Amino acid sequence: MSEVNTPTGATARPAEREAPSGPPAPALGRWTRAVTARPRLSLLVALVLTALAVFAGSGVADRMGSGGWEDPSAESTYATSEVERVFPASQPNLILFVDSGARGVDDPAVAAEAGRLGERLAAEPGVTGVGSYWGTKAPALRSDDGGEALIAARIEGDEKTASETLDRIAPGLRGEHGPVEVSIGGPVAVQHEMTTTIQDDLLRAELIALPVTLVLLVMVFGSAVAALLPLGVGIVAILGTNAVLRGVTEFTDVSVFAQNLTTALGLGLAIDYALFIVRRFREELDSGSEVRDAVGVTLRTAGRTVLFSALTVAVSLAAMLVFPQYFLRSFAYAGIAVVLLAAGAALILLPAALMLLGHRVNALDLRRLFRRGKTGAAGARAEGAAAEPGARWGRFAGLVMRRAPLFAFTTVGALVLLGLPFLGVKFGTPDDRQLPSGAESHVVQQQIRDGFAGSPTGTLEILAEPAAKDAAGPAPTAEQYAQYRDRVAALPGVVRVDGPVTSGSVGYFSVVPEGEAVGEQAQRLVHELRDVPAPFDTSVTGRAAVLEDSKAAIADKLPLALGIVVVVTLFLVFLLTGSVLIPLQAVVLNGLSLTAMFGALVWVFQDGNLSGLLSFTSTGDIETTLPVLMFCIAFGLSMDYGVFLLSRIKEEYDRGASHERAVRFGLQRTGGLITAAAVILAVVMVAIGTSRVTNTKMLGLGIALAVLMDAMVVRSLLVPSVMKLMGAASWWAPGPLRRFHERFGLSEGESQPIAAATAPEGAADQGARGAEAPGGERPSEDRDRAGV
Repeated sequence: MSEVNTPTGATARPAEREAPSGPPAPALGRWTRAVTARPRLSLLVALVLTALAVFAGSGVADRMGSGGWEDPSAESTYATSEVERVFPASQPNLILFVDSGARGVDDPAVAAEAGRLGERLAAEPGVTGVGSYWGTKAPALRSDDGGEALIAARIEGDEKTASETLDRIAPGLRGEHGPVEVSIGGPVAVQHEMTTTIQDDLLRAELIALPVTLVLLVMVFGSAVAALLPLGVGIVAILGTNAVLRGVTEFTDVSVFAQNLTTALGLGLAIDYALFIVRRFREELDSGSEVRDAVGVTLRTAGRTVLFSALTVAVSLAAMLVFPQYFLRSFAYAGIAVVLLAAGAALILLPAALMLLGHRVNALDLRRLFRRGKTGAAGARAEGAAAEPGARWGRFAGLVMRRAPLFAFTTVGALVLLGLPFLGVKFGTPDDRQLPSGAESHVVQQQIRDGFAGSPTGTLEILAEPAAKDAAGPAPTAEQYAQYRDRVAALPGVVRVDGPVTSGSVGYFSVVPEGEAVGEQAQRLVHELRDVPAPFDTSVTGRAAVLEDSKAAIADKLPLALGIVVVVTLFLVFLLTGSVLIPLQAVVLNGLSLTAMFGALVWVFQDGNLSGLLSFTSTGDIETTLPVLMFCIAFGLSMDYGVFLLSRIKEEYDRGASHERAVRFGLQRTGGLITAAAVILAVVMVAIGTSRVTNTKMLGLGIALAVLMDAMVVRSLLVPSVMKLMGAASWWAPGPLRRFHERFGLSEGESQPIAAATAPEGAADQGARGAEAPGGERPSEDRDRAGV
């Protein structure tokens, strides 16, 4: 075929053009036969596997952790481990908040009761390092007004063991004891309460999301039978992912937060994929195809796009595997599993169900109840509208492209403006303020922040060890320790230095910083402590040190993660379109679709706007890993919708339509589908966002906003206007890449030439325009062949 280079650099379309061959037809035929040969057996096997997944995944939440924000290879992680090993009582994670009422903590009766509480706590198995104000007279353990004081201890073991110990001892400690009242706080109580809250909230979210989703699906499909199919796919994906996560917990740590992603993506992606497949199947039936043929065409077209879309989403989520924090890696485990299971169920189980249902997929059309009584002209208009699927979207796309510069620049400007608050982002670590304001551990920690000079769980610890070259030498002398302590105490922002506490040749110091435990001043102090000269090796840990190390780890791995997402996305979209410019456009526009989400993170959750309406406590910062997590999820979902739209544009373009008509056709055929899928997914995410844990609320509401912005702004306004401005140059690719795509590329369209594809370009475009119905549609024959 000859090519003519246009002045814009685009490759003009040849006078005669063959439809792309796509993947080999025999392979597709074998796949179709394999899926549809024994549908009853396929569904029976799926039912058995789902039942096994229920059994295998039971109790998975109990094996999950609520941490995972630290870098395992960081200095702070090493120091924490060594201090806990050598000085097991050094870092309290359990606080008994003792309120003496009007008596005061120095009242003899209060002191006697507090002593008994301390002895009782010290006698509990698994509890070490019990200390209290009454035993040490440490000012940090007494409130400024003298009405409250603290008993601190450490529960040994990992998160699960510590949680079990807390469950056992808490009922006997909590509540009134003579002249005092005891409340329980500390990191172990916060983690325990966060885990149980998330589990309760997840159950409530599922009870909200499932019925609302079913109602919306009935509205979209009309048929109650068709509406149940996406829910079935989603349930299989969720239960299967729980079983996968249960297996993963045998080998590595998994965050309890990952269960929220399992539910959200399991329902959301199952609905997306099932919407696409079921709608295409119903249209093939409407065109007169036999059931088996309709399933085959659906798999070769919509099924191929679903597989392609699943790969793009999985790649975005897989990028989180490069980070060392198990919090982020957990979402990669859950996300990849749920995406692949949702796609597998949609491509294997759903076609089997459609084979058995056949035309009964349209049964129980509940919309007939609303259509009764529509007669005469109104009924005729309704039937006419039904005969022109997506006509309104087609007209809307035409409007956007006629005023492409206005829509493109206005939309980009608005999205950039919405994202500006993110320039002021501040990063922090999660603490008790993630919990509802009435949660016991939150109340305790807030009272400590407000009424005590320093938090016993907010100090910085400095591990002191002999230098590597002197590892076998004598321990540091008391004079060396004293000189180092004086240097540390002289640093700005240091309230007090305690220690050293020594054991053999190892010692540690506790440093109480001014202000918040993880505030900016404490973060600066971490770097200053690490720069203090010492005659021995030092390692700094504590919450502020963990935050600094976590930020450093994310900054180190972020370029690699972004590179994986961008490069693989560019390659996959190139395989779909054969263009060099459209993949670049897709990545840039996807990034723009996330600006509103990132701006809202700062404006709402960091700055505290709408905190009363949304019922959360602002900490003045954003948890370090959360923007990375939300980017990977939202970018993948945006590509999900982008693939649906681009596949239809490419299909129509390959059939001989002009560039502008192909864009219009793509939005006409997918605009309603993408919007419906986005609204349903947003409902699921908002249900997740009703959580009482702030990070989960932020995740759910943020992703819901990103999904709606992508579907209703970027796909509806920005994509058609930008593609109109780019014109035929959108499809340009150099010769070697074009030949690579002809051999290995993917396309949703069926591998068959059409008359318009073999006519001169002007004639093809004129024929396409002349064949349009008044509403912008082709005649029914072409419409059935192109599909939705």
